[in-house]
Amino acid sequence: MNFDTIAAISTAFGTAGISVIRISGEDAISEFNKIFKGKNLNKVKSHTLNYGHILDENGSIIDEVMVAVLKAPKSFTAEDTVEISTHGGILITQKVLERILDLNIRLAEPGEFSQRAYLNGRIDLVEAESIMDLIHAKSEQALKIANLGVQKETSRLIRNLRSKLLTIVAQIEVNIDYPEYDDAIIMSKEIIKPRTEELIQDINDLLKESQKNQLIREGVKTVIVGKPNVGKSSLLNALLDEEKAIVTDIEGTTRDTIEAYINISGVTLKLIDTAGIRNTEDFVEKIGVNRSIEALQDAELVLLVLDQSKALSEEDMRLLDLTRDKKRLIIGNKSDLKKVLSLEEVLQVSTITKSGLKELEKAILRLLSLEDIGQRDFNYLSNVRHIMKVKEAKESLINVLKSIELDMPVDVYAIDLTAAWRALGEILGENYQDDLLDELFSKFCLGK
Repeated sequence: MNFDTIAAISTAFGTAGISVIRISGEDAISEFNKIFKGKNLNKVKSHTLNYGHILDENGSIIDEVMVAVLKAPKSFTAEDTVEISTHGGILITQKVLERILDLNIRLAEPGEFSQRAYLNGRIDLVEAESIMDLIHAKSEQALKIANLGVQKETSRLIRNLRSKLLTIVAQIEVNIDYPEYDDAIIMSKEIIKPRTEELIQDINDLLKESQKNQLIREGVKTVIVGKPNVGKSSLLNALLDEEKAIVTDIEGTTRDTIEAYINISGVTLKLIDTAGIRNTEDFVEKIGVNRSIEALQDAELVLLVLDQSKALSEEDMRLLDLTRDKKRLIIGNKSDLKKVLSLEEVLQVSTITKSGLKELEKAILRLLSLEDIGQRDFNYLSNVRHIMKVKEAKESLINVLKSIELDMPVDVYAIDLTAAWRALGEILGENYQDDLLDELFSKFCLGK
């Protein structure tokens, strides 16, 4: 990676009270000092705030600014850093940035500041990814998860697992390389097997809770399905407490999927209201039905809406069958009318009177095993990449048990134990390939 001096706007683009431009690199202070009228920034103490003006190429003032000087290694990137607070207009911010880029400073790539912090050992990869989670958190609970990552608590989970693995591998290596050591523990399969099983159980526990964290962090893709005119759009509007979807008595009013977000006790649901699923000759409606079926296939939670004032129809039976293997709740809408539907495990609601909605929200949390969200420990994984790497480590440990069953030599166990240790290390960013790092950090904000 090229470690020349970089700059970018770190605040959101638009009109605001102030904008912040960040510069990082070996020449950050000396280069910016060339266009700064005020104290000599080369001589000021680190972590000081300095008043002055930025000058254009003719020596005229562009803007009045406050400049923070942060000297290496005590900065986010562990490099010399300058942070300029300018007036928050779009034009003035752009003018200041352009003036900075006239110097021996280039525009930063997306995520390059965070990437430098990682490469300079200031943060590990979990912390880097948690910074973006912090920015994009959609709920208070997602914010807590991100903060645990930033504060290294999530990294400690992985380091503890790696430490246990390393102890086993190291003891095996001692047996192989230094058999003359009489006081070394002889690592037989009788010792390795229970330790490996314990590690697999630790990972299973971690994965179980991490999948819940993943739902909290990313939100739950929730699809509302049902035949036409059962009240899907009305349910969406009732849950949101706003008129998001058009509601009429005409069947097939919803022709396409409608998306909205709702927060239930800290859990974000990405609600998708779909077109009524039925056989139709209407070309446009048919497209909507196909999109509804596609949304249903990708759903993590299904809210199947039936009209409880009518008996099950052929279309209802088809939807019950389509959603059978999904995590679903069956909702009997129109509970304000006489009940005709005779189906068990139906939640009774009325989108007219709003009755049953609180019970529906509680049922959603129970189904997701998140009813204790207020008391739960959030220090688990939530990132898909992290979870996949833990699963990879688990597979390697399962291979160790298979080798033990086949009575393979002890040094063969060390190969899979080491593979598990390395897979967990990739979560933290150890031994990560440059091209994969570039891909990961490219998803970050510009200036972050």
